[in-house]
Amino acid sequence: MAEPIRIEHPVFLHDGEGAFGTVRAVNKSDMIIYIENAGDFTVPMSAVQDVHDAKVVLDGAKLDKKTLAAINRAHAAEDDEDHARVDG
Repeated sequence: MAEPIRIEHPVFLHDGEGAFGTVRAVNKSDMIIYIENAGDFTVPMSAVQDVHDAKVVLDGAKLDKKTLAAINRAHAAEDDEDHARVDG
C-alpha cells in the first residue's frame, strides 16, 4: 500500500468510479467501512488493493457476498432518483 489507511478515507471498488462508503476504523487485520444505504461492514485488510490520493480501493474478488451486495446497493437510492419515471 502506498499510503496508510485513515478514518474518513473514501472507499472504492474500482479506481475512477464513485465512492460507495468511508473508512470508520482500522486495525492490523481488518477495517470497518460504512457502506451507503447499508451500514457498517468489516473488511479484511487482504481485500485492500490500493491506497492512494487519500482513497482506498478494494479487490471485489476478496469480499464476501454480503459486502458485495451492499456495495451494489450503495447508490440504489440515487439511481432511482436519476431514473425516476416522467409522466407526460
